[in-house]
Amino acid sequence: MSEQAKVQGHAEGVVKPGEAVLWQDVSAGTATQMQVLIGPEDGAPHFAMRRFIMEQGGGIPTHTNKVEHEQYVLCGRAEVGIGAKVHEVHGGDVLYIPAGAPHYYKVIEAPFEFLCMVPNAPDKIEMVVKGPILC
Repeated sequence: MSEQAKVQGHAEGVVKPGEAVLWQDVSAGTATQMQVLIGPEDGAPHFAMRRFIMEQGGGIPTHTNKVEHEQYVLCGRAEVGIGAKVHEVHGGDVLYIPAGAPHYYKVIEAPFEFLCMVPNAPDKIEMVVKGPILC
């Protein structure tokens, strides 16, 4: 990809079937997979769109990220902790997780599936070890 395409994105845009995007296991999670639906490789200069799916017993323990997350829940239910608050979320709910906020996911009803938009910026995931792991 040219440097100009990296800065401006694809002038013609990108359309592709979501089912064709490879799934990756989320190493920090249990029974959790992710797809990068749109990202820098597609010429998207500012944000990446990811899809997560968590099966029964799945989730991700408490962790922090250097970048913010904007999420839209597609289906299922989960307990999501953000900072000191615990929320039960389900299809149609939206979440904003600020950069640096400790957060976790614990599936209540599988499959729990959501879209997650993040800035195309360096990220660092740090696991938070305080008491028992929450999922």
